[in-house]
Amino acid sequence: MVKAFQHTSVPLQHTPRHIAAVLLAAGGSTRMAPRHKLLLEIRGEPMVRVVARTALAAGLAPVVAVTGHRGRAVRAALAGLPLTCIANRHWRTGIAGSIRAGLTALPAECDGALLVLADMPLVSTAQLQRLCAAFAPQRGASLCLPTHGGRYGNPVLWGRAHFPALRELTGDRGARSLFEANRRHRIEVAMDDDGVLLDVDTPAALAAVRARIEISP
Repeated sequence: MVKAFQHTSVPLQHTPRHIAAVLLAAGGSTRMAPRHKLLLEIRGEPMVRVVARTALAAGLAPVVAVTGHRGRAVRAALAGLPLTCIANRHWRTGIAGSIRAGLTALPAECDGALLVLADMPLVSTAQLQRLCAAFAPQRGASLCLPTHGGRYGNPVLWGRAHFPALRELTGDRGARSLFEANRRHRIEVAMDDDGVLLDVDTPAALAAVRARIEISP
């Protein structure tokens, strides 16, 4: 069995088709009001579309986007991509409802799902693939957690065995609250880049992300 808190460096590989992505894109963007952060452009595209394309490029399937605040505009920003959009009409109650809605929409053959935050445009395809390469529920690694510099990041890959507990979350209580209870099944995947730590919640964070992308090759 994989030891709890294990750090690993794994080779990249094609993402197994049985790993899905739940794109959490329902939040109210209160700290960016009146603008909706997911619709702000990163290198000429809405942020939510950038993140969705990263998940698709990693080979995750299906990709299910959960919308809420300004749902029609978010769905329009995702138009033309091979993904499914579902609405969380109760998005104001917190992220737990979006997690539950996304997991419920996944087909039975999915062995696991990455919970992808739509406001993290610096997460790379390679990082998603590295998480999927570490996923080995038959060896006890059914919860794959990215880290950088000793800090936990996102997105997190959850095996199907954890879906019932994830569905029991309520309010704005995210999946991170389940980490401690699943130490025996958790594997930490060290990342060389801090994109797994950086979300866009404020205008300053948006400016910093844009600056980094503009100077990247």
